[in-house]
Amino acid sequence: MSTSLSVHTESPSSLDADAVVVGYHSGGDAPEPASGAHDVDAAFSGGLARTLSLLGASGAAEEVHTLASLGAVRAPLVVAVGLGPAPAEGPVDSDVLSRAAGAALRTLASRPEGAGRVALALPSGTAEEAGAVAIGARLGAYAFDRYRTGEQARKKAESGDTQLFLVSSAPEAEKAAERAAVLADAVCLARDLVNTAPSDLVPEDLAAAAQEVAERTGLEIEVLDEQALSEGGYGGLTGVGQGSANPPRLVRLSHSHPEATRTVAFVGKGITFDSGGLSLKPAGSMDWMKSDMAGAASVLAAMGAIATLGVKVNAVGYLAVAENMPSGTAQRPSDVLTVYGGKTVEVLNTDAEGRLVMADALVRAQEDAPDLVVDIATLTGAQLVALGTRVFAVMANDDAVRDEVVAAAGAEDEAAWPMPLPAELRSGLDSSVADIANVAGERWGGMLSAGVFLKEFVGEDVKWAHLDIAGPSFNQGGPHGYTPKGGTGSGTRTLIRIAEEYAK
Repeated sequence: MSTSLSVHTESPSSLDADAVVVGYHSGGDAPEPASGAHDVDAAFSGGLARTLSLLGASGAAEEVHTLASLGAVRAPLVVAVGLGPAPAEGPVDSDVLSRAAGAALRTLASRPEGAGRVALALPSGTAEEAGAVAIGARLGAYAFDRYRTGEQARKKAESGDTQLFLVSSAPEAEKAAERAAVLADAVCLARDLVNTAPSDLVPEDLAAAAQEVAERTGLEIEVLDEQALSEGGYGGLTGVGQGSANPPRLVRLSHSHPEATRTVAFVGKGITFDSGGLSLKPAGSMDWMKSDMAGAASVLAAMGAIATLGVKVNAVGYLAVAENMPSGTAQRPSDVLTVYGGKTVEVLNTDAEGRLVMADALVRAQEDAPDLVVDIATLTGAQLVALGTRVFAVMANDDAVRDEVVAAAGAEDEAAWPMPLPAELRSGLDSSVADIANVAGERWGGMLSAGVFLKEFVGEDVKWAHLDIAGPSFNQGGPHGYTPKGGTGSGTRTLIRIAEEYAK
């Protein structure tokens, strides 16, 4: 099933929809209708806010109450979603709006018949608000049903597509909604790839998915197979991939614009399944390792969106794709690899494989002479220890670059936090036999140490940032806002925003 979105200016009470979504603020003795909700509120005898108060509604952020309209409005269902306290001045925060829209659509999409036709009467008085509601609703309507069978799956399939009617008279609301649709489609693609069972997404399959995106969006694509990687000296990819029956791939995607004056390069970690190799993970740490290709999924999705939007920038994307498995042919702890470009790495832990494939791709990406290189990876468990499951880390070889990337994430309402790359951590990566070791001798600062390792493969005159999305890329807890359980698409919107900023 797909989700479509159109912009309307008529009263939400009159729209031919299966449900109408309105917003309420907390405060006072009862929830207060937000902008966009007043027509629906007035259609109820005594006001919808009074009914919501009787149901225990407070207007707290993401609180959702569904009730029958009983003919008060044309839609048979009204979904009231909390927006928290009303702002003292100015519009409602875009993140609050998008999460509220997502929470409402998740509630509707969970019904056996699906969401159907939904009128969105949340605050949309500005283009920014309209875009926030649009992207939140589309992401909230997401469902991964590839492996679902049974009666509920049949009913949803028969119910047809989800149609969203965004109520807004804001100037450029249409433009904002169109951009939101492209970004939401990109995030949903990344989610789909992450959620796919690893037996159905081996490196060759991920490369094929990239081929499909390239054909659909007009991206140029080049795929290096295991022979080309071996002959080209990509020792990180071949070393990690040699333990698997499914050989590695390096995918290069490119978007060129005739008016572009700058080039950005994105590099994504694409470990389609990470067993840890011979340094085997515990079983409890392995069951969600299908998500270890989330960085590559985000790069692929972002590149498709950049091409679709026609962003006036030259963009290249690299997917460093391999499967990390234990076998008689797997790399061993104490093996020495030669990464693309000639630097040697002593492998002390085969479960620190992501940085090995990323090293190959980072060196290769610099041959495109980019103005900025950004890599994105589910790189370390230490990221979860430091920042939890909803905030990704940003490191860089330049403070200004790091701040640019954090600002881009903030503009897209993706939670990011700036982190340092302490120079003293480099000595912990010294090897007695090679140029560098892939892990440090002590566990402290593991996320930062991994960033320091990657920095060794970036030229001093190259602007570079590193995003560690290990926690935010896969939601193992309950759904919230527009975020489902499973793959989240974290970082995708940030990459698109970076490309747009460099187009300026």
